[in-house]
Amino acid sequence: MDDHTRDYDVAPPVSGNPTGWDRDRRASNGWEHGTLRGAVVHGVRLYNAGEFHEAHDCFEAEWYNYGQGTTESAFLHGMVQVAAGAYKHFDFENDDGMRSLFRTALQYLQGTPPDYYGVDVLDVRTVVTDALDDPTALHGWQIRLDDECPTARERDFEYAASLE
Repeated sequence: MDDHTRDYDVAPPVSGNPTGWDRDRRASNGWEHGTLRGAVVHGVRLYNAGEFHEAHDCFEAEWYNYGQGTTESAFLHGMVQVAAGAYKHFDFENDDGMRSLFRTALQYLQGTPPDYYGVDVLDVRTVVTDALDDPTALHGWQIRLDDECPTARERDFEYAASLE
């Protein structure tokens, strides 16, 4: 763990034992990279609230903490692309742009553990793949985190605003 990715305020997972967390690890309440978990929680909640641009910003800001070739970097880059693709689809009705971003997302998310930092990555990959053929696969879909579909709270918007 790097000191710059510790966050002692981030909570343990709501349920399960996801990749990236170890109940016996003291730093960052068990998270290998606490700031990554924090960014994921905020990003997923904002995505699920339809705030795709803000979700993108949460994933992107954290992505810069990791070197190229790391699982952390690939996962976050993939999530950036997922949020950007949804933004293209819903806000601009640009499904060609969405498809391009989703193809890249799938490349980055390939090989990422299916429960990375609590995100149901397998479901993300499945829905993104389905959306390549049928963009309506995104309609009503939410990202699962710790076996739940959390939605944004005021503190998630505050976090995103602090990144500007």
